Amino acid sequence: MMHLAVDIGASSGRHIIGYLKDGKICLEEVWRFENRLIEKDGHLCWDIDHLYEEVVNGIRQCAKLGYTPSTMGIDTWAVDYVLLDKEGKRIGDAVAYRDERTNSIRREMEEKKILSFAEQYARTGIQYQKFNTVYQLLALKKEHPEQLEAAECMLMIPDYLNYLLTGVKAQEYTNATTTALINAYTKQWDRELIDLLEVPFQIFQPISVPGTVLGEFTDEIQKKTGLNMKVILPATHDTGSAFLSVPAKDDNSVFISSGTWTLVGVENRDPITNMESMELNLTNEGGYEYRFRYLKNIMGLWMIQNIRRELADEKGNCPSFPRLIEAAQKSHFFPSVVDVDDDRFLAPASMIKEVQQACEDTGQAVPETTGQVMQTVYNSLAADYRKAVMDLERLSQKKYTSVNIVGGGSQDMYLNQMTADATGLTVYAGPTEGTALGNLIVQMIEEKEIASLQEARNIIRESFDIKEVKPR
Repeated sequence: MMHLAVDIGASSGRHIIGYLKDGKICLEEVWRFENRLIEKDGHLCWDIDHLYEEVVNGIRQCAKLGYTPSTMGIDTWAVDYVLLDKEGKRIGDAVAYRDERTNSIRREMEEKKILSFAEQYARTGIQYQKFNTVYQLLALKKEHPEQLEAAECMLMIPDYLNYLLTGVKAQEYTNATTTALINAYTKQWDRELIDLLEVPFQIFQPISVPGTVLGEFTDEIQKKTGLNMKVILPATHDTGSAFLSVPAKDDNSVFISSGTWTLVGVENRDPITNMESMELNLTNEGGYEYRFRYLKNIMGLWMIQNIRRELADEKGNCPSFPRLIEAAQKSHFFPSVVDVDDDRFLAPASMIKEVQQACEDTGQAVPETTGQVMQTVYNSLAADYRKAVMDLERLSQKKYTSVNIVGGGSQDMYLNQMTADATGLTVYAGPTEGTALGNLIVQMIEEKEIASLQEARNIIRESFDIKEVKPR
């Protein structure tokens, strides 16, 4: 039986076919496309129509190549959403989390004494990030209250793409928790919190959990693609899917999902919403089978991706990642460290200049060469990983013995070695396609091909090359 994972990140998307063969999971990429931000009406927005077209194009490509998956699932990044009117038509744009419209919202809430962050965290367990959906909705209410008043429904990005494929409106749990409007204990929309913020409650759909079958393609999509599939909800938040693919042997491992964002965390059965957890800005994101992903969001490879784009030649050719890694290795002893969680690195005009300025602002050696800039970023990421692991151990009251890294960043063996050295823990790197794998195994479990999550993780460990990196 074949399955299709549509995995869309902040910079690109891919369609990956997955199936079991001789007790192992096999993957085949059939389509890849770019995701892009566009400027529209003074805001950074996702080209959501382009994303929908590429989802359909990838399904059409499956048919063209002779693949006939029986099920599919979509995962994307979190927090962003669209509004629909009574006719199911989109209202406004899909404004992106990197837009600046939310910059002042939390401060305004505190000044007006609408809701303290301490109370919000105690209820939802979700860390403060200025772009959380709750702040986006309040920013919209401030700028375009008529859009919110006209809305009948809010859907997160993967929910909206599913709606376009099936005609079914549903909000999936793992992505919904990143709105900071889901109660961590009831696992449902926090009506009291939503009413307090004066956001219309009717726009929120009932919560659906990963493994829910939405239905099949509409007649229109069947005609466009030449295929019909059962659409199943994976953990639609890409981090939720990535954590599922971690081939951990036991419960004593820290998980790192390494991509544009780096998520360092562990799986807990219960949320931790005390004051120290709040002050450390740790988050309790909802996961598969109501497992909480207790983690820290770190800027991740976004900084390196931006540096690479800045170094493109006049023809637009960017240096390869191996070339950038080699440059960093030659500057291994360059000492400077910046705070990768600083908002100054979210969307700077020049990432290289921002790193240099941050070093100057803190009285450190200012990197001048590409290698020195890269080494500064690597130093900073490894230092942040170490701190996150120490915080997780203290708050979870548990000693961790290894680190499992999945996602595209697991291929960076230089960063893997620095992570092992910084944390003092053995690193297990791989698989690379962690998010797509997590998406696929939920489909396989729902279709009764795999009995449980632990069995899936055991199969993943046997199916892919997992590299072991010891601390030096």
